[in-house]
Amino acid sequence: MESKLSKQFETFVFDLDGTLLDTLTDLANSCNRALREFGMPERTVEEVRQFLGNGVRRLMGNAVPQGVANPVFEDVLKAFRDDYFAHQFDTTRPYPGIVELLGELRQREIRVAVVSNKFNAATSALCRQFFAGLVDVAIGEREGIRKKPAPDTVYEALRQLGAKRETAVYVGDSDVDIQTAKNAGIPCINVLWGFRNRDFLIAHGATTLVETPMELLNFA
Repeated sequence: MESKLSKQFETFVFDLDGTLLDTLTDLANSCNRALREFGMPERTVEEVRQFLGNGVRRLMGNAVPQGVANPVFEDVLKAFRDDYFAHQFDTTRPYPGIVELLGELRQREIRVAVVSNKFNAATSALCRQFFAGLVDVAIGEREGIRKKPAPDTVYEALRQLGAKRETAVYVGDSDVDIQTAKNAGIPCINVLWGFRNRDFLIAHGATTLVETPMELLNFA
């Protein structure tokens, strides 16, 4: 573990994809089925990994030729959404140690929220499926609230939890998460098992890195 943090926190705000759940294969498969439906070239899993972090519109904007300027972009995006709802549980699983971590946080009476740029219905469904009773609040992309890296979802999570910003920490796997925490005015811990590697995270301002989920208990 590498850390510049020394304090303990009463609230943990987690990113979802690449932090709690390995969703990459299901996202890549749905992306490619949508592209294939419209006769567009498919993307590799590694390409999809690099496209993730800013919500599904940005994901598909990167995947579709000409991006959002493509005349059928909205149709491809809808095809992706429909397919992903049908297949989001095919291969997605919590990373090893995550359920145990959340269980221990629950035992310690630590408040836990999930904030994601994944659309809200999928965020809620995945948290119910894999983390029932372990996550207090789950917020995804929806109308009326700006998505990350804007701090709005973090603030809304803290509001719903009745938690103070001064005793909260953000946990994520990407540059978007680093910027979200900065914009929200709370510390950030970056995980090394997700969609971005150590060098990338450090280059984007990461100051606290963990290699295993249970290392996060050092901050609880």
